[in-house]
Amino acid sequence: MDRLLGITWLEASAVALATVGMYVALILLVRLLGQRMLSSMSSYDLAAVIAFGGIIARAALGDSPRLGGGIVALVTLVGLQAVSGLLRRTRFGSSLIANRPVLLMAGPKIIEEHMSRCHVSHAELDSRLRLAGISHPSQVGAVVFEPSGALSVIRAGQPISLEIFDSVIGVDYLKSVQQ
Repeated sequence: MDRLLGITWLEASAVALATVGMYVALILLVRLLGQRMLSSMSSYDLAAVIAFGGIIARAALGDSPRLGGGIVALVTLVGLQAVSGLLRRTRFGSSLIANRPVLLMAGPKIIEEHMSRCHVSHAELDSRLRLAGISHPSQVGAVVFEPSGALSVIRAGQPISLEIFDSVIGVDYLKSVQQ
């Protein structure tokens, strides 16, 4: 019974190392594939997230998971989240972990290369515009693909402070529309 619940220090180290490895791999994949992975989920996305969880758990806990291994993995993940939270407070750490926001529309102009970079379809953009109450492209001041995967829609006719858009990739498009 003790063997089912307990783990040795060597096994605990292996679980912690595997958990760190899977966490770093997931962060790298999100950085490479972009924040599109984090946007609102369809039923297919939900299935993928559940599968990701199973893969990460299996890699972290090994063939015969035990309570002790689960606790080590959980504590390791919480610790990694705390460290990444502290890193995000610094400019360098934030640039390592978080994706920058990307301008998808500057006024009524759609920036096609940014749409493909962020893996946002025209249908999804149109849907987000409708949800924001936009009925014509001329009503758009800007659309930003945020690091969280959400789309921020700014209506035309409102003053736009370029300071707020300073970290946004493609801010120059917005500057040219405002002139």
